[in-house]
Amino acid sequence: MQTHPTDRFDELPPASSRDARRVGAHRAEQPRIRRGRVWLWAAIATVVLVAVGIAGTLWAGGTFGPGPAASTAAAPRETAEPTLDTSYTVLILNATPQEGLGSTLSADVVAAGWKAADVSVGDAGEHDFAKTTVFYAREDDEGPARGLAEAIGNAEVEFSQAYQDGDDTTLRQLVIVIGMDRADGTESSTP
Repeated sequence: MQTHPTDRFDELPPASSRDARRVGAHRAEQPRIRRGRVWLWAAIATVVLVAVGIAGTLWAGGTFGPGPAASTAAAPRETAEPTLDTSYTVLILNATPQEGLGSTLSADVVAAGWKAADVSVGDAGEHDFAKTTVFYAREDDEGPARGLAEAIGNAEVEFSQAYQDGDDTTLRQLVIVIGMDRADGTESSTP
């Protein structure tokens, strides 16, 4: 066994001293009370954070407090005057299960002034479109779209670029999607 030189840690206080029994880590302040305080503060912090989270969610959702900023209603958009412009090509898509509606509507469009070569007919991808609608792809096309809707009668007008042919923004085309409002309830016998 090795002998080490003595140092100040080898000297113990006299037994009469109050701290003579406690050496090293045992000198810490009462650990049970400190642990209790830590748990208490953790519980208080948890309750406060949960309450703030719930209140913030309710506040943001508008249940109480100002909530989300009130949206300013957009000013009603002026609609263009209907104009009958036969320089547009017209695509008619039959979105009903009844065959022949496209050809019938094509004859109505030609009777309104369009050339037969400028009117084409096809089937839509779905066959349950509710209301016959004239779609236009540019804001400048609204007047002619409204004019076409009046010419065919009982059709809605809607802005949509869904029927725009690719990236061709110069194409002057109006699209009529025939809805179930024009079907007479009989379905075609062909699949």
